[in-house]
Amino acid sequence: MDHNSLALPVGTTLDRFIMRKQEDFPYATGELSQLLRDIALATKIVNREINRSGLIDIAGAYGNRNVQGEDQQKLDVVANIRFIRALRNGGEVCTIVSEEDEEVIQTGNNQGKYVVAMDPLDGSSNIDVNVSIGTIFSIYRRISPTGTVGNEQDCLQRGTHQVAAGYVIYGSSTMLVYTTGNGVNGFTYEPSLGEFFLSHPNITIPASGTVYSINEGSAESFSEGLAAFIAHCKKQSYSARYIGSLVADFHRNLLKGGIYIYPATKKSPSGKLRLLYECNPLAFIVEQAGGKSSNGYTRTMEIEPTGLHDRCPVIIGSKELVEKAEEFLAAEHSEAPIVNS
Repeated sequence: MDHNSLALPVGTTLDRFIMRKQEDFPYATGELSQLLRDIALATKIVNREINRSGLIDIAGAYGNRNVQGEDQQKLDVVANIRFIRALRNGGEVCTIVSEEDEEVIQTGNNQGKYVVAMDPLDGSSNIDVNVSIGTIFSIYRRISPTGTVGNEQDCLQRGTHQVAAGYVIYGSSTMLVYTTGNGVNGFTYEPSLGEFFLSHPNITIPASGTVYSINEGSAESFSEGLAAFIAHCKKQSYSARYIGSLVADFHRNLLKGGIYIYPATKKSPSGKLRLLYECNPLAFIVEQAGGKSSNGYTRTMEIEPTGLHDRCPVIIGSKELVEKAEEFLAAEHSEAPIVNS
């Protein structure tokens, strides 16, 4: 055996990477770095619970509904508890917005400089069938005075004010992907060492792609422009790929190129996905990776939130595909024909 192979480096850990990159952040005093570590810790715990859920009876419905009117799964509740506890104990966050709670969550850390909006467990309807699920988070600097109790206005900021955002995908491997506005990097969890290691540095989404992700079961509710775009995708022989877990669909398209669409429909006229803790963080990530996100007409991160659980349509992914979809939507309201290319 080559003696040198025995001493190959394991890789760069998430903690070490965060420390090295701290100087890239304009408010580099250490709090954001610690906050990202707190999120990583909660991720490890949730990953453990997911991996053993079938053995200790924490899969399945919990019996309650969340603020969205959706049936809560047991792991929804577990993930929510774990992330709130980690953020509260870390001391850097004054206020939390969670998909699972109607009102803002006060951590008691009035000196905390940050607020976090999160979907603790995205795609929970797929838990029982062992399909990839995820966590999505968004981080803002508070706007209320430090030392006071955080409030709802701290959370109702445009996506352009995010200082960091990320997601975790719990799949064949567990990955944490995040940005602080200086590119996108992905880390894969090594369970035997209990560490995340840099596995996908400087992620860049392909400018175009041949995958479209949309629930075509709602096709009867699509607008004329959207229906025309989907017909265009089929004419181009694009592949339809739709898992039903936002993180999983987004992650595939981020790495391989493609477009994800959750439009307004008759059933959900404002769209279904939540602006603060689903659309905005993924929009921040995709833009940092060279892609694009909009509601079809307006850049996602420029939409003004009015409530903690606002919904909005989203078209997100490779820049050229998003812009083509926007062309079809714009043509719906004009006489201009679409030139297929």
